[in-house]
Amino acid sequence: MQSYKYVGKRLQRPDSYEKVTGETKFVEDIKRHNMLYGKLVISDQAHARFHIDAEAALQLEGVYKVLTFKDIPHVPYNSMEWYSGIEALKDEYLLCDVARFVGDRLALVLGTSKSVVEKACKLVQVTYEPLPCVIGVEAAKKDGTIVKGDTNLSYEKTFACGDYEKAFKEADYIIRDRGTTPRTHHLTLEPYCALSEIDQFGNLVVFSGNQIVFAIQRQLSRILNLPYHQIRVVKANMGGSFGARQQPMVELLAAYVAWEEKRPVQVYLDRPQSMVSVAARTSMDISVATALKKDGTILGRYVEADVDGGAYDTNSMTILGASAKKLFRLYKINHQTYVGRAYFTNAIPSGATRAYGGPQIHAITEININHAAQALGLDPCEFRLKNLVDPWADDPSGGPNLGKAEIKQCVELGMEQFQWKDKFAHIKERDDDRYAYGVGVACATHGSGYFGAYPDFINVEMDLSANGDVLCKVAVHDQGCGTLLTLGQIAAEALDMPLSKIRITEADTFITPYDAAGTQASRVTFVAGGAIKEAGEKMVHLLFETLYEVKGHHIGDMYTCDGKVRIKNEDLEYTYGDISTLREKFMHEKTTVFLKYKPTANPATLAACFAQVKVDKKTGQVDIEHFLAAHDIGRAINPLMVEGQIQGGVHFSLGMALSEEIDIDKNGKVKNMTLSKYHMLNVNDVPPIDIVLVESDDDSAPYGLKSIGEVTAVAPAPAILGAINHALGTHMCDYPATPEKIIAAIAALEEKESDA
Repeated sequence: MQSYKYVGKRLQRPDSYEKVTGETKFVEDIKRHNMLYGKLVISDQAHARFHIDAEAALQLEGVYKVLTFKDIPHVPYNSMEWYSGIEALKDEYLLCDVARFVGDRLALVLGTSKSVVEKACKLVQVTYEPLPCVIGVEAAKKDGTIVKGDTNLSYEKTFACGDYEKAFKEADYIIRDRGTTPRTHHLTLEPYCALSEIDQFGNLVVFSGNQIVFAIQRQLSRILNLPYHQIRVVKANMGGSFGARQQPMVELLAAYVAWEEKRPVQVYLDRPQSMVSVAARTSMDISVATALKKDGTILGRYVEADVDGGAYDTNSMTILGASAKKLFRLYKINHQTYVGRAYFTNAIPSGATRAYGGPQIHAITEININHAAQALGLDPCEFRLKNLVDPWADDPSGGPNLGKAEIKQCVELGMEQFQWKDKFAHIKERDDDRYAYGVGVACATHGSGYFGAYPDFINVEMDLSANGDVLCKVAVHDQGCGTLLTLGQIAAEALDMPLSKIRITEADTFITPYDAAGTQASRVTFVAGGAIKEAGEKMVHLLFETLYEVKGHHIGDMYTCDGKVRIKNEDLEYTYGDISTLREKFMHEKTTVFLKYKPTANPATLAACFAQVKVDKKTGQVDIEHFLAAHDIGRAINPLMVEGQIQGGVHFSLGMALSEEIDIDKNGKVKNMTLSKYHMLNVNDVPPIDIVLVESDDDSAPYGLKSIGEVTAVAPAPAILGAINHALGTHMCDYPATPEKIIAAIAALEEKESDA
């Protein structure tokens, strides 16, 4: 592999100290003169008409207004609309007219301080007229009660390649499984907050930690009937996202109030509100049938997925496609059909969450792969190696080529470092009356952007000053993962200049050029990085051109070195700042590059995860003894940051595997809307994570890179559940594997064995 000056170096984020000491300013830290504070009153009923009595709250000194549905523009929208021309059902309003889930937005209390707003919210009286509610997919299918429209079926789509029925007829075995994945919350460090104001030029300005500034601008233009050029959305610091801030939440309300009242307003949610009012990870009920030959070849597969889309349309359409397409890009299955259906229910709406459909679909299909290997008497790793995709394979469903897909190398190197063969053969020898031990493996894939599915392009403006520093204007949204540092390393490499002289901007609709999709679909480093690399190379060309035109040097004699252009065989060098001055003085041009960039590929990013567990058969408690994640990263721009992403993604996924679930009862009540009852794993629950980076150096990608942020949160969950099943001899397919479910599975297995 080619070596670089900046790409591939383990650099620490320059904002690390400020983050850990609390010096970093988030939106809630911003104060404005004469600012209002706003907080929602949310529904505690799953489906109801309601009446708001705000008289007592309005009598409180410092309370400004209490807004309800009658006070807001009645312009429907869909919070998942992120680009112009997208077709989606517009069924949301800033505040609701009928409560459709626990957490729905009933009213907004405005006051001169947070303390007075908190008191006022408790004084707002809500009288409900309960309506029949629909909880869960099975209830939704019956259409006994309709959430909205004529049927609860909100969307249905089939994806297919080949002829699965023919494959099933030719099969020696057909292995069937059905499992469920939970509705989970993002659990970002920072609750939701947005600040909006009118600037001195009469523009509406919104500050928020979000993922797509241009989507918020677009929504506000429609809702408030304002031109785009009068709406400025600025991406602020954020304490994580994981997809939570892909959909506007408090931004639209804050902007409406600021525009109407002509004064600054900060709208915020507390933690319990964040748990139930914000779109959550989609829960799914998935059935899988896989057709096999005796020699271990997968002939075909049929998958059905039922999605609990919740009370609003949000992402019911896109989640089906996102989950389906991954099935065609991991194993060599030429005959496969996926049928997906999404349903309205009276539950928290489904929304973008890290890896967007991948965790759900792999959670069940990877357990099915284990089941198939077991039926054939094969090692689950060897079975995978026989059927996993090869480099440069085509997507049989018609998607982009997979690129240099080195998933088999991930499995092979992972097996070696994890000592899989020895553990799989002998770990059961450690079992005793109380404890059982097992190992598990799972594979996963994700994309590197939207190319081949949705508009995927970005514009970049790169400007070189007379001081020799570079301002790169690009609409990226660092979610706390170090995006700006990673892109800075790419810019430094392309420009061959010190990283300290480069500034990468974050998204601002008044300053940064347009970006089609924002921070989603694991596209940022791949797409924005590709744009910055190309812009940097064009900037270097401008430098050479300037010296040719002004000084007469031959371009072939020029080369760059650390922010300078040197001339071969001559004792001459020019700083980049000098050349910028020459271009302006003699060529009457600024040394600026404006670039329109579209990716031409979407290589698969791939992972194999290995887990070793100890299960207490008496309590159902699971201890993770060893975990290894092997990733085909293409090329790690900053290995330190990549490893951090993997560690965080594993932790994220293990929560889904073992403990995390938004618990909604039959009446639609959320039983765990606080962190004391929503059980995320803490640091003591997660062992050190071994990491193997497979740098395939994909030549369809800038500097060979591929995405990493989302795929990290996919394979760990089925690897853990597979290890639990191996330990106990069970066949659990439902997530999370709580102690209660484990004890029930042990009891069911014992009953089955006694009957036999």
